[in-house]
Amino acid sequence: MSDPANHNTANPRGLDVLRDPLLNKGTAFTEKERDALGLRGLLPPHVLSQSEQVERVLLNLRRLTDPLDKFVALNSLHDRNEALFFRVLCDHIDEMQPIVYTPIVGLACQQFGNIFQRPRGMFIGANDRGNIANVLRNWPHKAGIIVVTDGERILGLGDLGANGMGIPVGKLSLYTACAGIHPRLCLPITLDVGTNNDALRNDLNYVGLRQRRITGADYDAFMDEFMEATQQVFPGVVVQFEDFANHNAFRLLEKYRDRVCTFNDDIQGTAAVALAGLFSALRITGSPLSEQQILFLGAGEAATGIADLVVAAMVAHGVTRERALRKCWLVDSQGLVVQSRANLAEHKRTYAHDHPPVGDFLSAIKLLKPTAIIGVSAVGGTFTREVLETMAELNAQPIVFALSNPTSQAECTAEEAYRHTVGRALFACGSPFDPVALNGKTYVPRQGNNSYIFPGIGLGAIASGATSITNEMFMTSAHTLAQLVTESDLEQGSLYPALPRIREVSAAIGTAIADIAYRRGIAGKPKPLDVSQDVQSQMFDPRY
Repeated sequence: MSDPANHNTANPRGLDVLRDPLLNKGTAFTEKERDALGLRGLLPPHVLSQSEQVERVLLNLRRLTDPLDKFVALNSLHDRNEALFFRVLCDHIDEMQPIVYTPIVGLACQQFGNIFQRPRGMFIGANDRGNIANVLRNWPHKAGIIVVTDGERILGLGDLGANGMGIPVGKLSLYTACAGIHPRLCLPITLDVGTNNDALRNDLNYVGLRQRRITGADYDAFMDEFMEATQQVFPGVVVQFEDFANHNAFRLLEKYRDRVCTFNDDIQGTAAVALAGLFSALRITGSPLSEQQILFLGAGEAATGIADLVVAAMVAHGVTRERALRKCWLVDSQGLVVQSRANLAEHKRTYAHDHPPVGDFLSAIKLLKPTAIIGVSAVGGTFTREVLETMAELNAQPIVFALSNPTSQAECTAEEAYRHTVGRALFACGSPFDPVALNGKTYVPRQGNNSYIFPGIGLGAIASGATSITNEMFMTSAHTLAQLVTESDLEQGSLYPALPRIREVSAAIGTAIADIAYRRGIAGKPKPLDVSQDVQSQMFDPRY
């Protein structure tokens, strides 16, 4: 990290340095830095290195038994000393990611008003209409990437309104920890357009507007103003949509994707990480993607996003689009999505096939005989023992992806998946699960977590100055991620690389994304001699 004395043109000193989390190094300031920055007497005299500080943080954190207490402690560290926070996160990503993001961030969002300590990011309310650009100008840094939510569909927890701020904050923490995007470039935003959650509006500790959501033309005008303001105030900034409800997510992505460098992680990031998992699973089964029959439990953003990318991958392997579409089927709360059903949402129509109605998921499995089931329903326990046993009867190595999170919404646990398929399932999960010992073998399930994909996407886009993020980039990300899975990973049932390799993964994906931007003429910068070296040179290192 650069010298705090040269980190800001205003040359802050004394308490101003200690109160700025981007500048503060706590007791790690050296004797020379203490003299230069006017810190003598404002700190205990003993200099503790950052490494020693990390050990103290870990000691105190591991004493805590309540997951929410751990979240609050890490959040407090984030507010005090960003470099130390990210050093802890980077060096102990396996232990820390579940705290700062899924699954614990879901609980933190539900309790957001109760644990609120200090504002982070920006809240832009419906009452800011007509003035959004000026509101954005209150942000003190030049943003390079924005993660924005309107809080209507937070994980599998529903409408949490302004309490959803925990998601953009957590997501951007992973952009920095996993891909080295400098924290100064990261801007979390919650669009507070109200909430239809009656309990929240009546909660004395709720931080948001106490009104129902604006909708229709008012909502669209608000979004138009916001998106235009982001480009006016931060030209070229990447905007990632996060946890918007289905009825807005698809149309907002289509509306803005050719006008702004933007993507929706729930649709596109989830698709890429799931496709990568399929590629890994097929390395084990030895069967081609074109022969897979995939049944989704859930028919929202994640399901149709994954299906779209799977279809594109099949077409790239020589399958006709019509045949590829028939390889993907959706089950929602009313049963199998079929053509004869009335009032189908637009995003489901592509996968509404000509087939008699089927009322439940298990019946659909028995009729369609899928090789893979992918759970993105946000309904816990729906991959029942009978579902899993049926998949094992139909397939020598059934592909079972239980991708919903947080953990309470997981379609099944890793232990259930392995036990009910006699250890034959090729399993990936949305929430973390411990290794499973069964019949003398230990299986190591890994999360099909979007953090394998979106940090690298953002890194490559920022490094190249990309003007758009294309479908080709997500397809390439999936291939890149799958190629980084080792044979030893596959032998223990792991379909993704070990999480401590995440910065290596992000650098590889970032390089691939930047290379596409340069080759397709959508980069805002001249192509460097060595794209990989250029991308890695832009990665923030929290160590000092």
